[in-house]
Amino acid sequence: MNTAVATKAGALILDSHKLSYHHDRVEAWSHGERIAPVSVDMSLTRACSAMCSFCYAMMQESQTRSSIKTSHALHLLDDFAEIGVKSVSLVSDGESTLSPAYVPFIQHAKTLGIDVGNATNAWEWGPEKVDAILEHMTWIRFTVAAGTAESYAKIMYKGPEHTHVFDKAMKNIKYAVDLKKKLDLPVTLGIQMVLMPDLKDEIIAFAQLGLDLGVDYAVIKHCSDDEQGTLGIDYSQYESLHGLLEQAEAMSNEQTKIIVKWNKIKDGDKPTYKRFFGPQFLLQISGSGLVAPSGMFFNSRYSKLHIGNFTEERFKDIFKSPQYWRAMDYLASENFDAQTMMGTLPIQHYVSTALDNHAKGIALIEKGVGKLPLHHNFL
Repeated sequence: MNTAVATKAGALILDSHKLSYHHDRVEAWSHGERIAPVSVDMSLTRACSAMCSFCYAMMQESQTRSSIKTSHALHLLDDFAEIGVKSVSLVSDGESTLSPAYVPFIQHAKTLGIDVGNATNAWEWGPEKVDAILEHMTWIRFTVAAGTAESYAKIMYKGPEHTHVFDKAMKNIKYAVDLKKKLDLPVTLGIQMVLMPDLKDEIIAFAQLGLDLGVDYAVIKHCSDDEQGTLGIDYSQYESLHGLLEQAEAMSNEQTKIIVKWNKIKDGDKPTYKRFFGPQFLLQISGSGLVAPSGMFFNSRYSKLHIGNFTEERFKDIFKSPQYWRAMDYLASENFDAQTMMGTLPIQHYVSTALDNHAKGIALIEKGVGKLPLHHNFL
């Protein structure tokens, strides 16, 4: 069942999926048809000036270090539009605001009718870029690791004394919040905390920061680790944080909703599914241009799942290639076990859980009715 939070602009679903609003594609998939992804999560570069202690991207180094030119990015969008991709989230494994393709990519997507969202640390996201893209965006989510400047700088940069990065981010976020209000734009603005268990003292301060900034929401989620446990996350410790998380949610006001991704936090480090259906609906692409089913497989040790690179060939040709469908079929087969052969709870987790339950007849995905939720094209 979808978990929606009521906001001033409409229902916001951050702790579930929106497959019900793409029922035609679910039906096609159920009948064995080859479908285009509803949404693509990607980056325009692998570069990032932050040094976040919770970052999964440091474990995603691929074999390819291609540079994504603006022409590559615009052709990619043309191909997305041609095959039926409905939305793009600029998240993945790099800070897309650093790419020269950032502004033209967003503007071109708008002309093609493709929704765009973006996760950013906002350090290099000053007024000039904000002015150029804000009216074209569906949502923007700012990575804010903590509620205080010193803790933020310690977690995301070189140490607690480097609070200038916090100051820069807050200034740019506030500029966007004010511009949204001034122009009455429909874009949703939020901040996100990737909660590692040892950051429990930052939970309330983070929630308060969201209220102070006046963003639409402040979301708290679990931290993903790889199958080797490189980040050392002890998922059993999340249960002890439930009281603090409930306290944070209770701080919500009419303007800003504090949202905890309870489903992922409670799911721990093992999904219920073994077959990995999600990438067929929600594909990921690296900031190197590498096309792989999921960010869990960007690392070179998963090279057999590296399908192609859109800087070297058109994405529409990659999508039609035997390599693309060989990878998708493998992940959906009994030869793959999502519980042991990839990292914990990927971006496709909600989608994969729902599709697995649908395929098993445990809980069928019903067609969505009524008013569309916010960001319905982002699964």
